[in-house]
Amino acid sequence: MPESSNPGHSRLTQTHKISIAGVAALGAAALALSVFPGTGQSGNAMAAEPAAFSATVASTKTVSESVSKQHATADQQAKAAAKAKAAADAKAKAQAEAKKRDEAAAASRSAARKPVYANNLDGWIRQSLDIMKSKGIPGSYEGLHRNIMRESTGNPMAINGWDINAINGVPSKGLLQVIQPTFNAYHVSGTSWNIYDPVANITAAANYAADKYGSMDNVNSAY
Repeated sequence: MPESSNPGHSRLTQTHKISIAGVAALGAAALALSVFPGTGQSGNAMAAEPAAFSATVASTKTVSESVSKQHATADQQAKAAAKAKAAADAKAKAQAEAKKRDEAAAASRSAARKPVYANNLDGWIRQSLDIMKSKGIPGSYEGLHRNIMRESTGNPMAINGWDINAINGVPSKGLLQVIQPTFNAYHVSGTSWNIYDPVANITAAANYAADKYGSMDNVNSAY
C-alpha cells in the first residue's frame, strides 16, 4: 500500500498490530477474571455454595436427631422413674397391710390367751391368784378359799359390825374382812380401789397375809 502523503498520519507497522493484539488478549483475560475471580478457581468457588448449603442441612439434621434422641431418653427415664415409684409405693402398701394383719393377728392371739374369769367366787379367786403370781405374792387356791369361807362365807359385801375393829369405827369388810387402812396399805396395783371389789379385796388381804404370816395358806383363824 503506498505511503500516505499526510505527514501527521502514520501507518501501523506489523509490530504495532502484534502489540494491540496482546493488549486485547490481556483485556479479555482481565474481564474473565473479573467475572470469575480467584486465579483460575472460579468454578470451584461457585460449586462451594451448594456444598456449604448441603453441609448446613446435614448439620441441622444431626442436631434435630440429637434432640429427638435426648427427648426419647428423657421420656424413657421418666417412665422408668414412674414405674420404680409405683413399685415402691405398692411394696410400701403391701408392707403396711402385712403389718396391720400381723398386729391384728397378735391382738387376736393375745385376746385368745387372756383368760376369762367367771363372775363368782371361783372366778374371783382364780383372777386374784393370777395377779398374785405376776406380783410375786404367795398363796394357793385352797388357802384363799378356806379363809374366805370362814370370814365371809363368800359374800363380797359382808361387814363385821361387832368386833373390836367395828367398835373402833373401822369395821372389817369384803370377802376376807379387811379394814380400810389395811386395804389402803396393801392395795395391789392393777386392781380396784374399792374395798368391796372381790378381786381387789382378796389380793390386798393376800398381800397383807404374805407380809405378816408368809402366806394366806398359813392363816387358819382371825388375822
